[in-house]
Amino acid sequence: MESRFEMFSSVHINSMITLCLLILLLFFSRNRWPIQQQKIQFIERFFALTLFIMDGWYYIWLVQTGRWDFGNSLPLELCSLSLIVTIVLLWTGNKKLYPFVFYAGIGGAIQAVATPVLDINFPHFRFFHFFYTHFGIILTALYFTWVKGYKPTFKGVIQTMITLNVSLPIIFAINFLVEGNYMFLREKPKGGSLLDFLGPYPWYILSLEFVALIVFSCLWLLFKERIKKGRV
Repeated sequence: MESRFEMFSSVHINSMITLCLLILLLFFSRNRWPIQQQKIQFIERFFALTLFIMDGWYYIWLVQTGRWDFGNSLPLELCSLSLIVTIVLLWTGNKKLYPFVFYAGIGGAIQAVATPVLDINFPHFRFFHFFYTHFGIILTALYFTWVKGYKPTFKGVIQTMITLNVSLPIIFAINFLVEGNYMFLREKPKGGSLLDFLGPYPWYILSLEFVALIVFSCLWLLFKERIKKGRV
């Protein structure tokens, strides 16, 4: 029988510790990656492929278990969109995609890892899918910053905010058509999340705009300073 995931359980805490250790490992090994373009491209594309396969298996699992539903199974959550952009960034190295992965990807994935909307616990496939893909988004953003030397800019903050705000009406309309709750535009997630601190519906959506701007700006300031002192 599948056990239910519990927020801040030992499994959840260990998962967050694992993420912290992986981030530290990436940071301290940032100057030791191969410099040959062919080798580095192979690593990037291999990781992109693992993310693509893992996410593909997830949708196959949804269909096979009868969980697929237009109202909650389309890749329209912030982290789902970030994952798609992350995979394309890893495969192409397109610098235009980097700001979205860095700001929306890190901001959304950290919130997701801290307060997972997850109903199945370790060692189920869904547990590994959730944390592997969210870890992948965060680590990819940091990899392109620390290893590849891509630089987060305040212009990127504005671009990401504009991209998100342009997408919101589209996703809101899709929510209406399929009776979904993508990006939590119709209600807060059940089971608790950081949105609980941002006021009632619909005001938490406006509050989230300010929180996103603050988080993105903090990321820019933090990593702008690190870039000046670091390898790049």
